[in-house]
Amino acid sequence: MTEEAAGKLRVDKWLWYARFFKTRTLAADVANGGKIRVNKVAVRKASADVKVGDVLTFHQGHNIRVIEILGLGSARRPFEEAKLLYNDLAPLPERGPKSEGNASEGEDAKPLDARTIPVAEREFGAGRPTKRERRDTDRLRDL
Repeated sequence: MTEEAAGKLRVDKWLWYARFFKTRTLAADVANGGKIRVNKVAVRKASADVKVGDVLTFHQGHNIRVIEILGLGSARRPFEEAKLLYNDLAPLPERGPKSEGNASEGEDAKPLDARTIPVAEREFGAGRPTKRERRDTDRLRDL
């Protein structure tokens, strides 16, 4: 009798089927690292079984995902079909179009990540000289 027929499936296979990870190896690495919880219990092996109704908690990038399993699946399917395998209990915030006029006054600003952190600026002449300033200084000395 196969695992799918018994109503259980390896956690790394399920995460790959549901398209949370690009490869099964990545899913297995996360599971083997003890970074997945199944029903609030840490899993230390990729071979841990999951079944319909289990709740998975794991990191995906900078986000914490909380997923309820609705189906096991039998193969990796397109995204629209894979979405039917789970219910996202902590959905990611939706990304809107990039314009400054979208936020209303009552909304909090989105948290900064590495791509949105502004570049540090300094006043001219403050701190160490830049390459351009050093070359200008060298030109003055040569005169």
